Parts: sequence; C-alpha cells; structure tokens
Amino acid sequence: MTAAGREARAVHAAAAALLAFAGGAVGLRGVAEPRVALAFTALIALGECVRITLPGDREQAPIGAAGALAYALLGPLRGVPTAHGTLQVVAVTGVGLLLAWLPGLALPWLRACRAPLGRPGPPHRSRPGRPHRRPPWADPARRDSAARRLLGVGFAAAVFQPLYNGGLVDRFSPEGPAYGAFLTTVAALAALCDATLAALLRRSAAGPETGLRFPAALEDELRSLFGIGSAIVATGMLVSLAAGEVGLWALPLFCTPLLLAQVSFRRAAAVRATTGQTIASLARATEVAGYTPHGHARRVADTACALGRELGLGTRELALLEYAALMHDVGQLSLVEPVPDGATALLPCAEQQRIARLGSEVIRRTGVPRQVAEQVARLADPVPGPVGGDGSVPLAARIIRVANAHDDLLTAARGRGLGEAVGRLEALELLRLGRGRVYDARVVDALARVGGQARA
Repeated sequence: MTAAGREARAVHAAAAALLAFAGGAVGLRGVAEPRVALAFTALIALGECVRITLPGDREQAPIGAAGALAYALLGPLRGVPTAHGTLQVVAVTGVGLLLAWLPGLALPWLRACRAPLGRPGPPHRSRPGRPHRRPPWADPARRDSAARRLLGVGFAAAVFQPLYNGGLVDRFSPEGPAYGAFLTTVAALAALCDATLAALLRRSAAGPETGLRFPAALEDELRSLFGIGSAIVATGMLVSLAAGEVGLWALPLFCTPLLLAQVSFRRAAAVRATTGQTIASLARATEVAGYTPHGHARRVADTACALGRELGLGTRELALLEYAALMHDVGQLSLVEPVPDGATALLPCAEQQRIARLGSEVIRRTGVPRQVAEQVARLADPVPGPVGGDGSVPLAARIIRVANAHDDLLTAARGRGLGEAVGRLEALELLRLGRGRVYDARVVDALARVGGQARA
C-alpha cells in the first residue's frame, strides 16, 4: 500500500473511532436538549441528500456542512445556554450522515422484496442518459466526505464547546464584535482542517500514477474555500449567532440562501458542460477533416495534464490546460494541404506560429475562456533561456508544445515500424536535444519522469 493509501485509511479509521466513541458516550449519558439535536440532525441529513458537484469532480453538501458547523459553534439558544458538548456534536453529525444514506441502504432490500420468491430480481438499470449511481457506502467519494465532515466538525466543536461550557466565552458579549471574531477564528481553523483532510484524501483517490502532489491538492482545496466554502462557513456562523436570538427558526431562515446558491452552482455546472461539448467538437473537427490522426488531440491532452500535475498545477489551471491541449490543432483547418500525419512539430517554427495564431483566433470566437486562446497562440513561440526562460511564454503553452511534439514523434516512429518502447525512447531523446532552445527544460524533464503516459 502506498503512503497516500495509508493516509486515507488512517483518516477513515480516525473518523470511525471518533463516531463510535461519541455515540457510546452520548448513549450512556443521554442526549442533551433532544429537540435541538433532532432539528440539527434533520438539517444535516437533508443537506447530505441535496449535494452538488464542484469543479474537479468534487462533491459537496453545503447545507449539511453548514448545519454541522452551526451545531458545533452553537452557544446560547434564545438567550438560554446550551450544554450539548463536543461528543454530542459528533454523534448528531454522524446520525445525520447515516440517515442520508438510508435510501441507498433500503433500495437493495426493496428490490429483493419485489423479486419473485426463489428467483433473483431484475438487474437495476439507470435511466437513459444518466450514469448509474453507486450506493453511498460503496462510493469512495461519499466515504471520504463523511470522514472529513466528522473530523472537521469534531475539531471545531473541540475548540469551541469546552471554552463555551467552561465559561471562558462568557467574557464576550454575544452581541459584541469579540464574540463574532472568536467564532470566525474557530470557523476558519475548521475550514483549514477540512481542506487539509480533503487534500490528503484527494491525493489518495487520484493514485500515485497521476503525479498529484499534496501541496497542489491543498492549494486547490484552499482556493475552493473562496467559492462555496466561504458560503458554508458564513452560513454556519450566521445560524449559530442567530439561534441565540430567534432559536431554531434560524435554521431555515439562513439555510435558504445557501440552497439558492446551490442552484447557481448547478447552473454554472451546466455552462461548464456546454463549454466542454464545444471544445470536444472543435477537437474532433481536425480528425474528421483528416488533418490529424485519430485520437491525437486526446493523447496530447492526457500527456499535458500528466505533465501539469507533475509540475504542480492546480485544478483550474489543469482544466484550462486540457481545453487548450484539445484545441491546439484547430489552426490546421486553415491549411490548403494537410500536414503529413498532422505533425506540426516537424514544421518550420514560423509555420508553427502561424497555425497557432490562426487557431487562437478561431478559439476566441467560441466563448471558451480567453486564457485558452492565449495559451494556444503562444504554443510555437521560442523558449528563451536555458531552463524555461523568463516566463514570457505561459507554462501551459510550453507544456502543450512538448506533449504535442512527443505524440508527433511517436506517430512518426510507428510509421517507420519502430516498437512502442523504442519509439518513446527516440522521441524523448529528440526532445532532450531541444531542451532550453525549442522546449522548456523543466517540461522535458517532467516528461521523462512521468514516462509520457497518455491514453492509447
């Protein structure tokens, strides 16, 4: 087992142990303020059932996360002090997560009951056009999310609840700025804890072969805090503060705006899907017209993304890199005669630059992010300096140039009847000859490390 796999197992084991201990402790001493605990349990369960998918294929349950954070930071309720404590916060969060999983747990049992006696039931088929969704307990992403939620909420409650129950927080007036600053500090620490756990689990899920490193994964998670993450933290704090004045009415009152924010994120996801379809169509156009070999754009994109991960690019940069790599040959559609095998890397530098700029002009008119067009426009620009230059050429453009040349050289090697292994070695040696002059030295070295992995 890899180190990343051991880290993920450790996170899951810690979450399971914490939940078992908290559940046992609450079971022995009883539930404090049962009505309040039931309300937050229902909110967390409902929030977990209404999930959204963020960029990078990360699932998030904003309402469930905000509800759990609000319960961890809950002080007075309508002016009356609460006494639920840290372990009850963890237990309530765990019960809410388990309740959200009940539909998935009951579905196989209901399907078995509907089957004739002694005969297996019909296989489950997802609706046309919709992928089959695994039960929550069989989905690694849902297990990771549950472990993060338990540990993150447990951390926030462990910081806030002992200080509150010990009377230290009473020095701050609930209506004063000091109390709000204290809640903000605890919520920020909890968000940082959640981002760290998410980065560990994401690196484990990606696998060592992808080259995803912990600093890059952590940077992505921290950036996501400025999106829906900031809304989750703000909602959790507002609910805990407002509950001191209006009681449990604060739950629906302040979670409704977060629900509307989820709708906005879903619409943004639909826009991203449309953009992806546009890019896929443009990438296929050169293949359908016979200008590039079948699968060339996809192979270049896969190699470029592997290089980007090796060089520490984040999720947004990788997405833009993939878009640019898929469309890097669109400029060839302006050529009267196709380049043999679409191998633009074998053309003179001036011709490569002309094709790149023509492709950039096409991309600018498609509604694709402007950074993609800029990256494609600079693909064939010379790299100044011996180790990647002065930064005037975008890193993404330098990555795509190496990935494109690698695939063009491999295609030429196959045309000469060379084996795959020999062709890769020859392509890498030719790229090394251009280090610091034609190709970025750092990118060529990264290609040697990742082995030029791409889809067949």
